[in-house]
This record gives sequence, structure tokens and C-alpha cells, in this order.
Amino acid sequence: MTGIHDLAREVGVSTATVSRALRGLPRVSESTRERVLEAAVRLGYVPSPHAVGLASGGQTRSVAIVVPFVTRWYFAAVVHGAEQVLREQGYDLLLYNLAGDSAARHRVLRTQVLTKRVDAVLVVGLGPTAEEIAAMQRQGSPVVTLGARVEEWSSVRIDDVEASRTAMRHLLDLGHRRIAFVGGLGEDGLDFTTPTARLEGYRSSLHDVGLPLDPALELDGRFTLDGGVDCGRAVAAMDQRPTAVFCASDEMAIGLMSALRESGLRVPEDVSVVGVDDHEMARFFDLTTVRQPVHEQGRIAAQQILRSLGGADGPAEVAPEHVELATELVVRATTAAV
Repeated sequence: MTGIHDLAREVGVSTATVSRALRGLPRVSESTRERVLEAAVRLGYVPSPHAVGLASGGQTRSVAIVVPFVTRWYFAAVVHGAEQVLREQGYDLLLYNLAGDSAARHRVLRTQVLTKRVDAVLVVGLGPTAEEIAAMQRQGSPVVTLGARVEEWSSVRIDDVEASRTAMRHLLDLGHRRIAFVGGLGEDGLDFTTPTARLEGYRSSLHDVGLPLDPALELDGRFTLDGGVDCGRAVAAMDQRPTAVFCASDEMAIGLMSALRESGLRVPEDVSVVGVDDHEMARFFDLTTVRQPVHEQGRIAAQQILRSLGGADGPAEVAPEHVELATELVVRATTAAV
């Protein structure tokens, strides 16, 4: 079987040049690239990940992305943003979808499963524990977090507490005082950072204006469309119905509005609704929301990974960079004064 060394000898170039030519990377002349591709076809060369890694100075040219729930819009959008940047630089993505499984989190973040399989790791939406941080540092690959700040690693995020407070200020300014919260109160033990922070913003906003907390108004929408539907039905059935609902994601808000309307309630005449994200469907539902730059978070995180990987000499010693992106209130037609 033809190997990368055979192909390099045939063309008269280094194995590193062969690797770059086959991957479409820069710093290879077009004439050399054509000669490498022609020889690869003629000799029937099929590259192996191991051989390419050796030719690239031991690099795998792969980046792991660890997400709690890849089927949710936010995580899919973040992954898409990161993938665009990494693919442009010749990196492949290895996706680890935990799917709500704490055992899967343990396997990925606290064992050596990623060692030598990837050059870097992007952890999305999870707050790593001290044990997980120590385990990943032992692996030696650069790590970037998205959605949580770890001092040892670069990170990108929004201020989820402030995003909630922005939504709540809007409702309070409209005169609402009985406001329900729809979030993700359980999240299957994954320590998913966003639900906790957005609940904190809701509670602190009520405290600031002297309103008591009512556990009956804190509902678990599981950060899904169906969870929002369930919460909408619960709100419609309340004896003391809230005049407004703050949903910690637009998907839950859309599901909640559907259920409210099925129950004969009008939005915003009977119940005002505000979400967070500015989901791509939010404008079609005329949903008032707090916009966050989702794709941009993924792109910045990928750029941080590339910076930490350095160049051909391998990972670079760079100081952690912590980026916090701004959010903004987008007022549409689902909120109104009491």
C-alpha cells in the first residue's frame, strides 16, 4: 500500500508539503499541489489520519467540540459558527454530543478519551469542575470555553444574568408585577451554565423592586419547544395567572405562546411574553427578545483555538483571552403595558 512517504518521494517534496497539498492548505504552490494530487491518484494513495498527523508535526488537524445538546438551536448555531472558521484553516471537527448524559460528560471531560485524538477542545455551555479542569490540563491540548469563564483558558460568552435583567426591566417598565419564569431548572445534572444564570437574573430583578419570589411561577421548560408548550398550558391553568412570562430562550417562548393561544389567551393583551436569543424564527412570531450574537460566539471561540494552536511548531504559550459580547433588547409585538 502506498504511504505518505512514498508519495513525497515520488513528487520530490517533504511529507509536510504533501499533507498541506492534499488538505488544500496555503503555502503550497499550485504547480506543486497539482503534482501531488496527480501522483496521489496515479499511485492510489489514501491518506491515514496517523500519517497526516506525523507529517504535520504530530498534529491531528482535528478539534473536539463538546456540547450538552447538539439538537438545540443555540448549540447547533454555535457549532456552525466555529466550524466555518476552523474549516477555512484546514481543521476537521470531532463533535461530542452529551445529549443530557452526565456519564458521557464524565467520559469526555474527566478521562483521557481525547488524548492524541484532537489538537484542541472547545467546551460549550458547561462550567467545568476543578477535577475536569485538572484532567483536561493533563491531556496537554489547548481548551477554550464558550458560555462559562475558566481563568486558565480563553473564553467567550455573554452576561446571562444581565440578559435576564434586561428582559425583566422591560416587563417591569411596562407595569408588570406578576411575572413567571420559564427556564431549565433541572438540565439532567449537566451543570449547564445558562439556566442557572438566567434564573438568577430573574430573581434578582424581582428583589430589586421589592417583589417576593413565588416558586409557583418558576417553571421548567427544559429549554425546548415542547417544554415551552407544557409551561404555556400550566400558565393558562393558573388561578392567579401572571400578566407576563419571561422565557430564558426563544424556543421555549414560541412553544409557550402556541399553548397560550390554544387556551384562548391573547399575546400580549392577556399575557406578555419575552425571550432570549433572537432565534432565526423570532421575527416570524414577532417575538420581543434579548438578542445575543450566537454565530459570532462560535467564530470567536474558534479564533481563540487557532491562536492557542500557534503555527507549524505546535501550541503557542498565549495568555488566556476572555471575551464578553453585548446583548440588546429587541422590542416586537409580544409585550405590552398592563
